[in-house]
Parts: sequence; C-alpha cells; structure tokens
Amino acid sequence: QVQLVESGGGLVQPGGSLRLSCAASRNINSINSMGWYRRAPGKQRELVATITSGGSKNYADSVKGRFTISRDNAKNTVDLQMNSLKPEDTAVYYCRAVVLLNVYWGQGTQVTVSS
Repeated sequence: QVQLVESGGGLVQPGGSLRLSCAASRNINSINSMGWYRRAPGKQRELVATITSGGSKNYADSVKGRFTISRDNAKNTVDLQMNSLKPEDTAVYYCRAVVLLNVYWGQGTQVTVSS
C-alpha cells in the first residue's frame, strides 16, 4: 500500500509556471508507474503525464513541450513542472501510483490559470 500527498497547486496567470510535487509514503523504487492526472470542471479525469520505474515518460498531447515529469527515488517524490500554463490547464491534479495490480490516488491539488 502507498499513500500519496500532492502539493504545489495554486492560482497562476496565463503563461506562468507551477511545480507540483507528489510525496509517497514508501520507497518508490519498486513502484511500476507513477503519474499525474487531472479533472477539469465538467470533464472526466484525464492523463497528463506518467513515468515508469525505468524512467520512461509519457505525456498527453495537450501538454507536450510545456510540462515535464520527473521522479526522485531518494526523496520518494514525483514532480510535474508546468510551464506556459493556459486557462484550459485549470483542473484538480491528482497523483497516481500503480503497484503490481493496485492503483492508488492522492487527494488532488487545485490548479487555476486565470488573469
């Protein structure tokens, strides 16, 4: 089992940057995949970015070139650097971990992009 706690959300102007961090309650070296998802108002939750234990990364087309996912196995964290933010990036962002066949979610952190 693993608990996930997100931080770093907030209000930012269009074109600005935010860095989200997800802290895991256990060593993440053996966690198959970790990632970030988001749910915008009135929409379903969607993938933003994932990173495997081997370091392979996957991004949604809508964030490629703007967002960067990274993991620090020593700190047991997965971060999401978000640059050139747009109003359509406004959503609750969730951290997810996949351990064998089990999926774990954090409580989410709100990101609002508005002038």
